[in-house]
Amino acid sequence: MTRDKLLAGRCSLPGYCYHITICTHRRRPWFGSFEHARIVVQDMKRLHQEQLMMSVAWVLMPDHLHWLFQLGENTELSLVVKLLKGRTAKHLNELRHDQGHVWQKGFHDHAVRKDEDLRGIARYIVANPLRAGLVKQVGDYPWWDAMWL
Repeated sequence: MTRDKLLAGRCSLPGYCYHITICTHRRRPWFGSFEHARIVVQDMKRLHQEQLMMSVAWVLMPDHLHWLFQLGENTELSLVVKLLKGRTAKHLNELRHDQGHVWQKGFHDHAVRKDEDLRGIARYIVANPLRAGLVKQVGDYPWWDAMWL
């Protein structure tokens, strides 16, 4: 899908929940590494602490991230993703003493409508490792969280 098609119709509404998917460059399985995955989790937590968004649920798969969050009051969706991708790429490249690409360009987003089941979307997100055959139980996968725990 081209970048223009990804941007067509994208809206960013403060206080709304969004389910985004971000893939690694060439679907490289960066996050099979504990050190690499931890960087992403720390940078997501930092965005939360900066009150740019509030995480609802997420799962970091080896080659992509599913993230459900509520935008902060004065925050743009694209800014949250740009900061996460930029910070994590910088930190991963520093760790590896490299300058390569970490993330694909763009991201997929879905604005959650008021009539959608937020908990159902969160369950779908955290069950990704099960569907991918990485674990037999959700609790066996280390890189996920949901606000209802």
